[in-house]
Amino acid sequence: MDPNFQKISLKNRFPFRLGTTSYIIPADIIPNVEYLADKVDDIELILFESDEISNLPDHQTVERLQNLAVENDLTYTVHLPLDINLGDPDETERRKSISKCLRVIRLMESVDPFAYIIHFHGEQRSKNPAADLKRWQENLKRSVNELLKSNIASHSLCVETLDYPFELVEPIVYDYDLSICLDIGHLLLYGLPYRDYLDRYFEKTRVVHLHGIINGKDHRNISSIRKDQLSLLLSHLSCQRAGSRVVSLEIFNENDFKVSLDILKWFLP
Repeated sequence: MDPNFQKISLKNRFPFRLGTTSYIIPADIIPNVEYLADKVDDIELILFESDEISNLPDHQTVERLQNLAVENDLTYTVHLPLDINLGDPDETERRKSISKCLRVIRLMESVDPFAYIIHFHGEQRSKNPAADLKRWQENLKRSVNELLKSNIASHSLCVETLDYPFELVEPIVYDYDLSICLDIGHLLLYGLPYRDYLDRYFEKTRVVHLHGIINGKDHRNISSIRKDQLSLLLSHLSCQRAGSRVVSLEIFNENDFKVSLDILKWFLP
């Protein structure tokens, strides 16, 4: 661990809440939160559960997360499990996905998350997410309905931009008053129209995921993102009410985090 890195902090320096993931140092969630608490305003808790492995926190860990948030002016965004398919044509699988999401929502509600990030996965990773598009969309609507019955605030549920055109799920977001997680790395990786997405979806965006692409792999430091692209994003963010959005550096090691902070320092107001 670079001792000079301890001096780098952009906490409370931007007109948005700057965040990163709970996997910056090779340790569990609490050591990561303790390490990041004086460096960022928000921490993205990436939670998963399968038959083989789970990182869902116990109640003691959740209580510690609450205390750390109060002590350090932190918020949390909670990334709901990745291995779900809310539009699955198989009703059993769709309902399993709902159950996984609700388990995390109920577990984490006491930390009052700034947002819950959710994927509307397709049947395959492509710009055509489902063979029967209408059925997929109808199943997504049913799933959203069921999630909102848990009394979660609709605007706190943020649908992430993935590899297909977001227009395919845009009506669901607007009809149910959901929010958007605008994933900049995904826009660049999949060749989606960057400026158009910013202009079209920014008003509905509650969380931005910011990460770069190196050697064809995303979730790397932001050095690969052109300065004009970062400037455009930051100009949108600077026009909004302070604290109304989270920008999370969705990266997973200390070096990428340090490099990304160094770049963001160029844009300090």
